[in-house]
Amino acid sequence: MINKKLLIVLIGAFLIRLVGINQSLWLDEATTAKAVSQYSFAEILTKFSPADFHPPLYNIFMKLWTYTFGFSEIAIRLPSVLFSLLAGVAVFYLGGIWASTLFLFNPLIVYYSQEARMYMMAVFFLVCALYYFIRMTGSRTKSTMTKDFMLFNVFCILSFATFYGSVFLISAFYAFLLFRKRYSALIKSALMLLVSIILLSPLLIRQVMNSRQALSLIPNWNLALGKVTIKNLILIPMKFSVGRISFEPKILYYTLAAAFSLFVFYFVFKRGLKHKKYLFLLAVPIVIGTIFSLYSPLLQYFRFLYLIPLMAIILGKSDKPKYANYIIFAGFLFFSAAYLLIPGFHREDWKSLAGSLPKNIPVYMIIPSSDPLKHYRPDIKISELRNSIPTEKEIIVIPYASEIYGYDYSSLLKTDYYINRKKSFRNLQYEVWKKMF
Repeated sequence: MINKKLLIVLIGAFLIRLVGINQSLWLDEATTAKAVSQYSFAEILTKFSPADFHPPLYNIFMKLWTYTFGFSEIAIRLPSVLFSLLAGVAVFYLGGIWASTLFLFNPLIVYYSQEARMYMMAVFFLVCALYYFIRMTGSRTKSTMTKDFMLFNVFCILSFATFYGSVFLISAFYAFLLFRKRYSALIKSALMLLVSIILLSPLLIRQVMNSRQALSLIPNWNLALGKVTIKNLILIPMKFSVGRISFEPKILYYTLAAAFSLFVFYFVFKRGLKHKKYLFLLAVPIVIGTIFSLYSPLLQYFRFLYLIPLMAIILGKSDKPKYANYIIFAGFLFFSAAYLLIPGFHREDWKSLAGSLPKNIPVYMIIPSSDPLKHYRPDIKISELRNSIPTEKEIIVIPYASEIYGYDYSSLLKTDYYINRKKSFRNLQYEVWKKMF
């Protein structure tokens, strides 16, 4: 029977996740919608995934999901909501009601619980893997240990097939087994994961080749991936504490965010010293991810979302001093509410932009970034901004992603065109250019 306190927390967490869940899909979410609406199950593996740089399990699941529930913003985001709640239940059994509460109301978790991407599915699988890992390393009977060992590895493999970044926490599990001299469990686990990697290797090889090509063709793509910088390292604890919001003046934002983050992580490390297993599993993936990112940039805070359950479990292991958890919870609730209730913190508003576009003016933008526009306005023909020489008297330019692609469209257009007007939306805009003569 479910714990009554946990049930109350789950209901509250579910209800807040419904606030603003119908906001516009942004680029990556529109790509998810494209994958599951335009490709068959086989084509997801053979045509879509090679260029997506992510494992196929989430998109296969979403293909099944959308058969029943459709492609609305709510329908396509609901799996992430449910996976986050299920992860909260697993966190409860690992760390108690405080751990579950701090996880479910964490502002970054709330944000990605409304994202139609693979992150919450991976978090759920990894929390389950953590649950059985803790049982496995503490088991006293052979039968119990065998069952826990198998389930631990099943969830590790499922997480890797959902999100490659899971490997950093899986590596931390293996490192812990190594330090505890659990050599048999380590070797068997590594072999099971290796088999799954071999099965995925045809896809992995193609993805690696395509990613290298993208890095060479897109000048600023490595900046979007997450190079090893002091800023990216600082953003991990900061975003783990305050979520995705940011506001002006920046000095006030950074002061508030830094102060609250320091407060949160002071207690994470203080309590973690009494629960070294969890602290080890929290810290090691970041170290491994940082080293890996020196060679292939992946150091962005959202790629370590699966560490927030560990942070919450550590905090939930003690409520002394009692005021600390109340302050942390209040802070999480404040930053979550700010994101949910202030539309300016929501995702790119492609829905409004698409709805405002006239049908009779040609649209130019960078095609690989056009999935959201195609999702909301399949009737509009889009021309490639980089390869086309406009000849029309009037055109619309959507400059989205032009900086990442290193394309200075403005300088080229100004020889024959001038900007007649601009129209702005949340984190987006389009420009109307008219021919001079």
